[in-house]
Amino acid sequence: MAGSGNAIASQMGALMADGGPVTVCFPFVGDLVGGSHISACGLIRKIDRRRFSPLVLVQYPGGAIARLFEDAGIDVEVAPPSAALHHGSRIGALRGLSLASGAVPLAKFLRRRGVAIVHSNDGRTHATWALAAKLARAKLLWHHRGSPDAAGLRLAAPLLANRVVAVSRFASPRARGISAARRTAVIHSPFDTSQTHDRDEARQTILSTLSLSPTARLIAFSGALIARKRPLLFVEAIAALRRRMPDSDVHGLLFGGALDGMDEQVARHAQTHNVGDAIHLMGFRSPGAFWLAGCDLLMVPAIDEPFGRTLVEAMLMGTPVVATASGGNVEAIRDGETGRLVLPENADALADGCRDILTDPQSAIRLAQTAQDEAKSRFGEACHADAIMALYDDMLCRRTRA
Repeated sequence: MAGSGNAIASQMGALMADGGPVTVCFPFVGDLVGGSHISACGLIRKIDRRRFSPLVLVQYPGGAIARLFEDAGIDVEVAPPSAALHHGSRIGALRGLSLASGAVPLAKFLRRRGVAIVHSNDGRTHATWALAAKLARAKLLWHHRGSPDAAGLRLAAPLLANRVVAVSRFASPRARGISAARRTAVIHSPFDTSQTHDRDEARQTILSTLSLSPTARLIAFSGALIARKRPLLFVEAIAALRRRMPDSDVHGLLFGGALDGMDEQVARHAQTHNVGDAIHLMGFRSPGAFWLAGCDLLMVPAIDEPFGRTLVEAMLMGTPVVATASGGNVEAIRDGETGRLVLPENADALADGCRDILTDPQSAIRLAQTAQDEAKSRFGEACHADAIMALYDDMLCRRTRA
């Protein structure tokens, strides 16, 4: 192992000396597409290939994650075999031992491919590849997109990560005891700010798909249907909004895949609150921005959302946003200027925010335009890639290039 590590160090030194590209590995575990994959895709598209050569690894050939990258023109390879980790599942002692032993062949693969940096992008990937990067003597960039109290961020990142990127100040590790706080940079997620969709066309597509009246008011929920994103609270808010606007044909559209039977829970909850005819489970649809462009507004009831992608996508599409004042939402939206922030865990507050926008069209237009302009200036893929590549250079102890 030492010999292989010295060989890689020599190779890295030679590449850095002559300015050649070094290999950055982007491994992905599982096959559920989420914001981390879309963000990584945006980053990889903008990486300077003269400096860095991305190696994208997927666990399942032909799966949803593989198709996402391939559709973006990014080559993928199948990773060496590793444990199948499911979204939200806890890693106990036995699974931890299995992952630790499985890190050895992954480390051999990284050394064989001359990987200089492993850029891990979600919890399952951290758990699978972080130790492998350490054993391979590669640098590890731990991209954190979850809770600041996540066990991996608190316990593993301080020991294994060379640098940590957090998607918001809220998601950053706390400076207490053993912590990666001093090695952490806050870099917001990237977005394709050049993407445009015809709002009228998108709206007509939705109305046609659901056979709705042209006067229907379309309220979107976008994201995986999991408890933290509060899809059941969304249903309650739609019910409250319909009570406030009895003469309006209000509909709630949930865009996103469901986990642990949450789609069935949503359907039952809608019946319980007498809005079964107004709640539509749309499933995962791409491109997400197109469907958001067709809606009157986006409601974000999530709690402790590190930095929601769909919130910014709606801003870019000119769709007003009503979100809970929780997590990274407050770093993306200024209340009353680029959106509405309301009390968390409060269906009535969400409904009031939506009603205010729906009943004041001129104010809604001004709000959406300001939000769109600000999102374009703050969240572009190019500036995100520049910030990440500067971290790569810093990790490799080479001067950042202009």
